[in-house]
Amino acid sequence: MAKVSILIPVYNQENYLEKCMETVRRQTLPDIEIICVNDGSTDRSLAMLKEYAAQDARIVLLDGPNGGYGKAMNRALDAAGGEYIGIVEPDDYVPLEMYEDLYKIASENDLDFVKADFYRFQTDPATGDMQLAYNHLSPDKEDYGKIFNPSQDPKTLLYVMNTWSGIYRRDFLTKNHIRHNETPGASFQDTGFFFQTFMFAHRAMILDRPYYRNRRDNPNSSVKNPKKVYCICDEFDFIEKILRQDPERWERFKYAFTHRKYVHYVGNIRRIGDEFKMDFCRRFSDEMKRHRQEGTLRQSDYKEKDWDKIQLLLTDPQGYSYLYLNNAALMKAAEKIWNSNSYKLGYALTNPVRSVKKKLHRKK
Repeated sequence: MAKVSILIPVYNQENYLEKCMETVRRQTLPDIEIICVNDGSTDRSLAMLKEYAAQDARIVLLDGPNGGYGKAMNRALDAAGGEYIGIVEPDDYVPLEMYEDLYKIASENDLDFVKADFYRFQTDPATGDMQLAYNHLSPDKEDYGKIFNPSQDPKTLLYVMNTWSGIYRRDFLTKNHIRHNETPGASFQDTGFFFQTFMFAHRAMILDRPYYRNRRDNPNSSVKNPKKVYCICDEFDFIEKILRQDPERWERFKYAFTHRKYVHYVGNIRRIGDEFKMDFCRRFSDEMKRHRQEGTLRQSDYKEKDWDKIQLLLTDPQGYSYLYLNNAALMKAAEKIWNSNSYKLGYALTNPVRSVKKKLHRKK
């Protein structure tokens, strides 16, 4: 049995695949298997993967028609035979010691998963210089380097979301039927996988050392596709369905789930095209109204400025959408309102009330 199975789902990544594959193949942990799923690529990706598979017996190549990220990842999970599972996106890369270090910590501490801080990067097209940005999984230093039980601690669900900065025990994934959502053509299907690992794991650890390098300059990245407007909604419906299967689990995670949905939906508004923003905000408003009615929207979970925006979203989704539209005329109109004397006066008059509410809130 390999110590780590590294899963690489590939769809049209010929420009980045070589660097990805070389850093995975040259890991200092030799006892790995590398499962590559070609998801119907139309460029040179499949030919490149075949060349690598011919050179390295540890590479397992699965080929098939395009079925989407979730289906490709589930095929890889089914084929994996390693003790632990790692994930590498084909436009990213990893330092050579990553899986040796993570496996040692996971096995010595009998962990369901271990995850580490990471870098996001982009390359200057003119100079070729790489710009790295350090990303912490948690803002709290005390969260690092100790075993915690995420299935009992909803706060950990608010760590920076990714599925690729760590490794997961395969038996843990199998026992809890942790899979990717397979909505055809959808994006964000790693979101549900992330949620499931946290809601089911009993022994986990995060590390304050950056390993994984996550690319942010790929123009073909699915997160930059403006047409996939409601994929994030489908993914959160998928997550909520799993959570509600166990009333006790739903009760434990419901506030963190709503908070996480809010954060992701705000990010989605920034990503999608202007022509979709207003309709998306209407759906966003309806969903947050439902959470308010069910009692899962809790003011203490949000910063004051975010809570104020939520109130606008609940009462005036059209006005809320103006905050995120790139249309210069709309932004100019919004700024005119914000800079008006009446708005400033109203804000000044209500500021003491907000301050009192905030202090009372902290005492609860």
